[in-house]
Parts: sequence; structure tokens; C-alpha cells
Amino acid sequence: MQTFVALLRGINVGRANRIAMADLRALLIELGYGGVATLLNSGNAVFRATKGPPHKHAKAIKEAIASNFNLSVPVVVASAQELMAIIKGNPLDVQGADHSQLLVVFSQNTDALQSLSPIQQLVAAPEQFVMGENAAYLHCANGILESKAAKALLSKVGTAVTTRNWATVLKLQALANEASL
Repeated sequence: MQTFVALLRGINVGRANRIAMADLRALLIELGYGGVATLLNSGNAVFRATKGPPHKHAKAIKEAIASNFNLSVPVVVASAQELMAIIKGNPLDVQGADHSQLLVVFSQNTDALQSLSPIQQLVAAPEQFVMGENAAYLHCANGILESKAAKALLSKVGTAVTTRNWATVLKLQALANEASL
């Protein structure tokens, strides 16, 4: 079996798109996934599956959420190996940095990542925005709430992607590693 990470965009942020994590776990189990675990209360899940590429799992989860919860939310699924590659591919120096100020942008396809190029125009020093091979990285040195680039990324510009801060990404990696044992 292979381990995957599912990232749902806009779940349990404010009052919209509410899904209890127990309900999300039950839904993933109903879809036939094993070793299901959730992290935090914002649409992060780790699961195991015998076969299928990440994009097919993302589609199945998205459709099940629409059917069961009447919500239309983007879902990004990455294998544990892809998550590790995204972590290792981070070109920004995060040593000693506040991990809540570094956003990793996940996408189910590279076309959606390429649509983020307008973000670069909004980056103000000392912020940094870097497009990687499988993800994009935005370091908001003065905080996410102060960043025009982050505001754009977290709103309309980034509707086809989802973001997680570096601390959450590392927690997801640890959870995926546990699931793989």
C-alpha cells in the first residue's frame, strides 16, 4: 500500500465549508482508504491506498465531499514521496525562521502553479516567492497578514491551489511517515 496526503482548500476557515474531521475520516474510510488520520481541523488527511495515482484520489475525494456534504472544494492529493520531494525542493532558507510565515503552495497540476506568476509582482522585500518544480513557496517575513502576496494567494488568485504553512507541512510529513511504517 502507498501513503498519500490529502489537502482540502478552505475547509473550516471561518464559518464556511464546515466538515468535522471525524466525518472526513469516515468518508475516506467509506471510499476504501486505510490508515486514515487527520491533522488539525483544516482539511489535512493522510491515508493509504493500494493503487491509483494521486489525481484520481483527489477526484474521488472531491466528488464524495460534494455528494456527502454538498460542498465544492478543491482537493490536492500527493503521495508521501511527492510530499518529501516538495519539502526537499524548498529553495528558501528556513533555518531559524518562523515556520508559520512560510507558505507552501500545493497543486494537483503544474498548470495551476504556473497561474500563480502574478504573485511575484506583489512580493515586497524581505518577502520571497519561488516557484519550484512541484510546489511554490512564499516566505512572508513580516507575517502573512501583512503580505499583499499572501492575501492574493489565499484569495482569488489561488483558487486552484491550496496552501499550508511550513509547520503543518512538516507535521504532515511526520504523520505520513508514521502511516508508512
